[in-house]
Amino acid sequence: MTTPVNSRRWTNWGLNQESVADVLTPGSVDEVATQVKQAGDSGRRVKVVGSGHSFTSIAVADDQRMYVHRLNHLISVDGPLVTVQAGMTLSALNRVLAENDLAMPNLGDIDAQTVAGAVSTGTHGTGIGHATLASCVESLTMVTADGTIRRYTAASPEFPAVRLGLGALGVIVEVTLRCVPAFTLLAEERPMTLPDMLAGLDEWIPQDDHVEFFWYPYTDRGQLKRNRRVELDDRPLSRFRGWLDDEFLSNTVWQGVCSLGRRVPGTVPALNGIAARALSARSYTGRSHEVFCTSRRVKFTEMEYEVPRAALPEVLAAITRIFEELPFRVQFPVEVRFTGPDDVWLSHGHGRESAYIAAHQYLGAPYEPYFRALEAVCTPLGGRPHWGKLHYRDAESLRPAYPRFDDFLAVRNELDPRRVFTNEYLTRVLGS
Repeated sequence: MTTPVNSRRWTNWGLNQESVADVLTPGSVDEVATQVKQAGDSGRRVKVVGSGHSFTSIAVADDQRMYVHRLNHLISVDGPLVTVQAGMTLSALNRVLAENDLAMPNLGDIDAQTVAGAVSTGTHGTGIGHATLASCVESLTMVTADGTIRRYTAASPEFPAVRLGLGALGVIVEVTLRCVPAFTLLAEERPMTLPDMLAGLDEWIPQDDHVEFFWYPYTDRGQLKRNRRVELDDRPLSRFRGWLDDEFLSNTVWQGVCSLGRRVPGTVPALNGIAARALSARSYTGRSHEVFCTSRRVKFTEMEYEVPRAALPEVLAAITRIFEELPFRVQFPVEVRFTGPDDVWLSHGHGRESAYIAAHQYLGAPYEPYFRALEAVCTPLGGRPHWGKLHYRDAESLRPAYPRFDDFLAVRNELDPRRVFTNEYLTRVLGS
């Protein structure tokens, strides 16, 4: 039996994408295969939607929208290899792994995405010894456009494509991840000037497991975050300090600051200066996923660009000029993270050490001139936009940035020649 179809309106988390489409909610892999085959045979399209945490229109459906949230179970644990259904969220995955004394080797700072959505869009954390979450995929099972259920492993020629496939190759239904034994992180966070943060990166990046920093626009100040593995969880953050920093200040107070800045733009530089100086240092230990992931309740829009690590100072210098020339104020800090190379064809970090520069704007505030200006800086440097974050590139522009771009397109032509899984975004970034 297949699930009845009905039409519903959908919006993403950032409230900047929406669509109305017929809805499919399969409860099994066989139902996914049946519904995909029916779509292909009737000339219809299917777009899978996870948790809606992409800011691009990658998940916008113009025909049929498929939710895989009912496919959210643990399949097996075989040593470090953990197989889960694709609709499981990262937060649920972290709980499952903790129960089995395992962990993901690295994570981003959001855990609301589904496993399939996270690997398919290039979700990443920070740490020069790590790459995108797709690089942790050991094998996966996918329903292709003709309704065939296929399993891909490292021995499959299509594997470097399907690990990070943008939803263009099929419906991922199961993912096997190579995990690591559960570990504890020591988190050291402290306010710092931007020049001091840049001066210390060459020391900290190889020394610490995970390094990132935030920089407040119109100031020379930010916050440095360094995480490294330790044996003992002997400095846990108090419940009150965790609530004060991560809930009250980072969400409740920040919501008020952003609302004021949007109403009275002239106050933004002063508010950013106050926010930067209000940061206090803290050092604590915790389970890896509890340190990596934070609560984000203040909504925003975002662009994130990967560039070769050596290009970071040039990009940051250009952003300072961009701030001065924009006809509006930028409220959110710029976030900078670092990863190592991988061999996934459409990974932002394919073949090189990377710096990621994330630009945000508060929900409802203007952003396009800011984002376009940042893109104009990063593109000539070989920059690659995050697939789930806003950008304005097309296939012609992206091809030279990815050495295996045409190889990916060849796999797409093989697995989805009728473009059952396409939408406007995929047509723009991959071609028709």
